[in-house]
Amino acid sequence: MARRGEAGGESEDRRGAKRKAAAEAARDDPGDGETGSGAPEAPQPRPAAFPPGFSISEIKNKQRRHFMFVRWKQQQRKEKLAAKKKLKKEREALGDKAPPKPVPKTIENQRVYDETIVDPNDEEVAYDEATDEFASHFNRQTCPKILITTSDRPRGRTVRFCEQLSTVIPNSHVYYRRGLALKRIIPQCISRDFTDLIVINEDRKIPNGLVLSHLPHGPTAHFRMSSVRLRKEIKRKGKEPTQHSPEVILNNFTTRLGHSIGRMFASLFPHDPQFIGRQVATFHNQRDYIFFRFHRYLFKSEKKVGIQELGPRFTLKLRSLQKGTFDSKYGEYEWVHKPREMDTSRRKFHL
Repeated sequence: MARRGEAGGESEDRRGAKRKAAAEAARDDPGDGETGSGAPEAPQPRPAAFPPGFSISEIKNKQRRHFMFVRWKQQQRKEKLAAKKKLKKEREALGDKAPPKPVPKTIENQRVYDETIVDPNDEEVAYDEATDEFASHFNRQTCPKILITTSDRPRGRTVRFCEQLSTVIPNSHVYYRRGLALKRIIPQCISRDFTDLIVINEDRKIPNGLVLSHLPHGPTAHFRMSSVRLRKEIKRKGKEPTQHSPEVILNNFTTRLGHSIGRMFASLFPHDPQFIGRQVATFHNQRDYIFFRFHRYLFKSEKKVGIQELGPRFTLKLRSLQKGTFDSKYGEYEWVHKPREMDTSRRKFHL
């Protein structure tokens, strides 16, 4: 028993000596959070450092994995911002000797070459414009008169959308269908000197399609509609639009097909916009999606100009282009979207 007690005492003395030696070594070493004088410093937070080859997906715990992913994204964002600031300072220091900014690679500028891209100075294109169905509008021989209608028994959201669309397009009239077929509506529109017919289709109380038919000889375009936002759903919207004829902007309608679609949209509006209203309707084509926006210019000063969205807004995707007026059974189609055959490449566009 005495031997055990003596052995225990010796082990405790050895442990105490080791602790004392470690404390003296830590006091003499100022690199572990203490200065040479022995005054402790506040611990500094260390940035998130991930070892090479580390994969967050290997973490089994879902909450821990999400936490580490958010932490990693924050670290990446800080590094990107720091590199951007450093590059900006270097360019400011070089001044005029700074190298030109590199052009980023996007799907749009890496687009597959299309033989049908329109050259504005092409004589054949000029001849087609002078003889197509929209020539009378661009020659100022006719004034647009639009009929806006819906599918049978429209719901409240579709009705409100048609009413707001009629405030965007001048000289447009809204009539609701009550079981009347389009083939019977078109002759009545022609007899009443309507130049275009717009049909808004819906599914599950949401507008999902638009049919645009130019009268009296066509063509007729069928679009899929999505992302419809009414005026009350738009943040920071402006006041109600005025009755002034808006300016029309068409972007990126470069091919023969896109050129025809752009002329269809332009023929909906009067040829001479009233710039005093400061309103502009934009049809922007990007990757074959047509984004519609309706804005008003805000002149803050002689050099600063802002825009204020008035609404509504929506997105269109062309499904088909048909010769003549609407005829789903015997109509002749100029172009039909076939996803399995046409959407083989992400860099291939048709408009």
